[in-house]
Amino acid sequence: MPQADTVFQSRSDGISAEGVRDQYADGKAAKVWEIFIGDKKSRTENYRNFLVEKLRDNGCKRVLDVACGTGVDSIMLLEEGFQVVSIDASDKMLKYALKERWNRRKEATFDNWVIEEANWLTLYDDIQHLIGDGFDAVICLGNSFAHLLDNYGDQREQIQAIQNFEKCVKPGGLLLIDHRNYDSIMDSGATPAKSIYYNSSHTADIKTSVLYVARKPALVTMDYVISTGQGDGTCEFRLSYYPHQLAIFEDILKGIFKNSESHELYGDFKSLDKVDNPAFYIHVVKKSK
Repeated sequence: MPQADTVFQSRSDGISAEGVRDQYADGKAAKVWEIFIGDKKSRTENYRNFLVEKLRDNGCKRVLDVACGTGVDSIMLLEEGFQVVSIDASDKMLKYALKERWNRRKEATFDNWVIEEANWLTLYDDIQHLIGDGFDAVICLGNSFAHLLDNYGDQREQIQAIQNFEKCVKPGGLLLIDHRNYDSIMDSGATPAKSIYYNSSHTADIKTSVLYVARKPALVTMDYVISTGQGDGTCEFRLSYYPHQLAIFEDILKGIFKNSESHELYGDFKSLDKVDNPAFYIHVVKKSK
């Protein structure tokens, strides 16, 4: 991305790149994110029900979480009886997941929980020893995919990453991937502070900036202000995202999942006819058998 990464601190995709700092590297964002999430069991019921129902309705048992972070989604799925392999590019985020696995190691599902550091751009090769016949489902949720920036202006790395996701999905399996409604964010210049994923008791304000390069949206930067719950204390951190436009993102998925059995699109876990201007879009793609 021309010059943008020298101006904004962003989470990298796990590959060294001059001028790009992995904002998770010092552990600050990971620690603050733990505060924001709060109790890992405190997922919104509509999200838990949506995800678990989709997986069970499609007979999914073995799931690859490619955006594990601190482990919140993976833990939820383990508690629901799924077999989970979890990866993330940030070792500082993964340390929270590893700690939870250790604390609950006497539970069989947690003792068998596989956690590895991996890079989306080399994912298939990195975890080939774990793929076997493929996963019943690959999930990339919580606006995680937007952390991968467009360094060349043609989304080649985003396409490469999703191609790796597709190769990890068994025939007839699912990819669940989401992104914020960046079309709305670019129109309004504002990001909804309330998350549809977390029942956090900590309020968050998000100051939003949009960077255009050659008249094309290239970067959305969000400055998070998180209440620590201690007096008037707050903490702040900045994350930068690639602003995925819905129509383009759909075309990329269709190009990679050729002849897919289905491609369902939801807004905030609801059918699009039941929600106006959703905060998140969730794609559920079923790979052809």
